[in-house]
Amino acid sequence: MVSTTSSSGKCAAKSFLNFLNKSVTPFHAVQSCEEILQQAGFREVCEKDNFKVKPGDKCFIKKNQSTIFAFAVGGQYQPGCTGNGFSIVVAHTDSPCLRVKPVSKRCSEKFLQVGVSTYGGGLWRTWFDRDLSMAGQVVYKPRNQDKILHKLVDLKRPLLNIPNLAIHLEADSASKFDYNKETHLTPLMGTLAMSNQNKSCPKEEKPAINSTLNSSIVEEHHEDMLKAVAKETGCQVDELLDLDLYLYDVQPAALTGLKEEFISGARLDNLVGTYTAINGLVDSLADDQSFTSDTNIRMVACYDNEEVGSDSAQGAASAFSEWLLRRLATPIQANCENSENCFERAIANSYLISADQAHACHPNYSNKHEDNHKPNFHGGVVVKVNVNQRYATTALTHAVLKVIADKAGVPLQKMIVRNDSRCGSTVGPILATGLGLQTIDVGCPQLAMHSIRELADVSSIEQATKLYSEFFKLLPGVLANIENSCTTRK
Repeated sequence: MVSTTSSSGKCAAKSFLNFLNKSVTPFHAVQSCEEILQQAGFREVCEKDNFKVKPGDKCFIKKNQSTIFAFAVGGQYQPGCTGNGFSIVVAHTDSPCLRVKPVSKRCSEKFLQVGVSTYGGGLWRTWFDRDLSMAGQVVYKPRNQDKILHKLVDLKRPLLNIPNLAIHLEADSASKFDYNKETHLTPLMGTLAMSNQNKSCPKEEKPAINSTLNSSIVEEHHEDMLKAVAKETGCQVDELLDLDLYLYDVQPAALTGLKEEFISGARLDNLVGTYTAINGLVDSLADDQSFTSDTNIRMVACYDNEEVGSDSAQGAASAFSEWLLRRLATPIQANCENSENCFERAIANSYLISADQAHACHPNYSNKHEDNHKPNFHGGVVVKVNVNQRYATTALTHAVLKVIADKAGVPLQKMIVRNDSRCGSTVGPILATGLGLQTIDVGCPQLAMHSIRELADVSSIEQATKLYSEFFKLLPGVLANIENSCTTRK
């Protein structure tokens, strides 16, 4: 059994903190995953290329720089042959946040403000009175060049704040926190006085900088903000083409509690899933005998845009997942029977774990949880069940994971929502529907989901990583022992 208090568990949690603090946007999360994979000997392949893989290959491929697939081809994998399939763990790289609007330049009462959009279903009240920075992807075109470049940036220092209204100025604020997401959730970035601008906010402002390439961008954002972004990018303001910037809390994640048993930080939903899935794959390859005898392709997919429905080129609802699986399932040489049905046969021999965070039972709101399904901290990975298919778990997929978890020594818990409560969902049902895959929904327990600062337990990182690692090693053998429902009975 994986210990809940082991030094290795705390070490795993501390390594996760380093990953979490670097991964401030989906772009940066993918970059962090890429670093882990490259250190483990994975090479990048590009979707535009006619790449081929062979047994033993370890590769990764990115989409939009914010979604990443990593896969390792088992030593005995033969596309199109009976028993060969995919062992898959999926997660997502995005979290609810505030994102800079295409035209963000705002000014009110001599304050410089930045217009933001709400991304996903965040607990936006938790974003007030926090020190915020911005990071993301910048697209630019150097002078006298035709090439369009993009670069990840992270300004790191506290730049913005969304101040609360003083309690004295609103009669009901002592008992009710009421705010308008459009008018009250606009961060302050500076003042006119310190920016050497006019003493009042003009209704119309002329561009601060002349640009022959794209004059609009300097009209759409504050000059000082563009200067900071351009400096971090390593370009000039008039070379900027477009910005994809996210706000985040600059307070680093930390281990908290008397015995450092909690992980406190942003984006636990779902960078816990992303980190443990990637590391579970890497750890599984350390068992060389298991990998060389594996008949499956081991795969991790970490998608963007889960928090907003997954309907994007880089989301789980995209055709990209199927396209990639089809490419991998196609033989280099059609030397197997029924090679024209390689993909369909591989899917029938595959299994997918959707790893997304789960609600731990909240001690102050325990009545919000179903009486017999109350996941606890340090209690193990949570299996999520919903008969209305908000989660993709079935009795059979649950049974398969039970067998694997028992062999791995990792405890499992169960979660189901109350009948009078709404239920969230994951990429699990999307992929189960789109690909016809056997799927189970799991996650690590946490509190304060979608807050700017969430809370999880240190045991989860080691437990989930161990579970996914053993899943990759054991799945083909477990699936082979399932009674064949197609067998003719007399």
